Amino acid sequence: MSLSHLLKQIAESEPGPETCALFDFDGTIISGYSATAFLKDQISRGELSPADLIQLTQAATRFGIGSLGFSALMAVHAQYLAGRSESEYTANSERLFRRAIAKLIYPEARQLIDAHRAKGHSIAIISSATPYQVLPAARDLGINEVFATDLEVLDGYFTGGVVTPTCFGEGKVRAAETFAEKHGTSVDRAFFYSDSTDDIELLEHVGHPVVLNGSNSLRAIAREKRWSSADFSSRGNATGGEILRSLAATGSLVSSFMMALPLYALSGSRRDAVNFSISLFADTASALIGMKLDVRGRENLWNNRPAIFMFNHQSNADMLVMASLIRRDIVGIGKRELKNLPIIGPLLGATGVVFIDRSNRQAAIDAMAPVVDTMNKERKSLVLAPEGTRAPTRKLGAFKKGGFHIAIQSGLPIIPVVIHNSGDISPKGDPIFRSGTVHVDVLPAIDTSSWSVKSIDEHVAQVRNAFARTLGQPELSVQETAELQRSTPDDLKPEVRGQRTKVRNTAEKVLTGARNAPAQGRKTGAPLPSALDNFLNLDEQETPATRH
Repeated sequence: MSLSHLLKQIAESEPGPETCALFDFDGTIISGYSATAFLKDQISRGELSPADLIQLTQAATRFGIGSLGFSALMAVHAQYLAGRSESEYTANSERLFRRAIAKLIYPEARQLIDAHRAKGHSIAIISSATPYQVLPAARDLGINEVFATDLEVLDGYFTGGVVTPTCFGEGKVRAAETFAEKHGTSVDRAFFYSDSTDDIELLEHVGHPVVLNGSNSLRAIAREKRWSSADFSSRGNATGGEILRSLAATGSLVSSFMMALPLYALSGSRRDAVNFSISLFADTASALIGMKLDVRGRENLWNNRPAIFMFNHQSNADMLVMASLIRRDIVGIGKRELKNLPIIGPLLGATGVVFIDRSNRQAAIDAMAPVVDTMNKERKSLVLAPEGTRAPTRKLGAFKKGGFHIAIQSGLPIIPVVIHNSGDISPKGDPIFRSGTVHVDVLPAIDTSSWSVKSIDEHVAQVRNAFARTLGQPELSVQETAELQRSTPDDLKPEVRGQRTKVRNTAEKVLTGARNAPAQGRKTGAPLPSALDNFLNLDEQETPATRH
């Protein structure tokens, strides 16, 4: 069964909140297991010894063969968190989401969630994982309610225990019934998406069971019971063909410039040769990886040249997207690290790319000074990403001011190029390009002739809000826009990108007897602990997910 068939089922379903859409997390919304990222992080921090890893492996093996229950398995994992601050662990969970888990979200799962949202359905994630693994993704996906397996917390610190009953097996059924009752309906009107036979109880309980990326045994059950099913290949291990096509697409940058050498020799025009190379690279690489563009407002690409083309940065594929759109007479700005890449660095330099040191503000300003002259004298357009670095999700980041200073100095218009889903092609942290269609909106030019440095914060907010409106994200006031950069986590700031900060182990021992304290269970609708409140409200413009 295809994704289009699943989307058709949603489109034909009853609208309104009485229809529930319930999603498992690991293997369903994301490829693989979020616990893997958390385990690797614990290992890198030196929080697990070889003996600890052996114990964890043995517990996982026993669970797999059925000799260890889920609650006992979670208890083995939870003991290694005893004495650790929940607030610190929560903050680290968000970092792990950005670094390792966000790129695992299936684009197809996003489409299913969006389709249910468009029908007004009540949406929740019901997962056996902990809230710390699930909540960051829920926030990114716009899912407000999460049922998960809670860990015991006392006075802000983990005790090493697990809150029972866990959200597993019959626990998931109870969670689904609680959610349905809250919305005045029953699970008979619910969709449930899962990849695992561990969820058989809930799959058999709902009115619309759907198997996503299921195991062989679960797919066999789905065929027998005539359940809907589908498999996604957009995430996870790349195929040999995808690897070869990605390598070929990257290599086509070099071959495109080599093909332009005869043109340069005959015409003596470096500009014509570079323009030829850009167009050839855009067409060749797009064909190799199977990337298509769905563009609205294409006329805005040509009505006001030269211009400053600003795009939101999600992916390595963005360079290819912008080359396909603009095609000629481009000057770009890139990070200094690109200059040192073999072959690629010199080629980018030959196209007129100006390399800047993002960690040195004054040096960056000095390096961009010649850009204005090039734009005005040679009538070339500037292409830049005001976020300064790739975002791990579709959420719009803070805008830096460098491009806006250039706009004021040059007087050229800004043309926002809003890229909706290039992360589907190649998410941050994934070197592989996958086939697909990228949706783009090219907005009308924004006149900058009357802009001044004194009002630059207003101009930044104006342009960023144009992106936000088009992406369906919250707009920010001038003050909120200015403050956004200061609230951006360090790992999303261009200045520290690629640098690894040594993590200090700050885990503290809980008070004597804390391990034996009663479980701090949380009932549906109960307020979140303060640590999670702070975590979930990093962006006050979005409705935070809640856990049950």
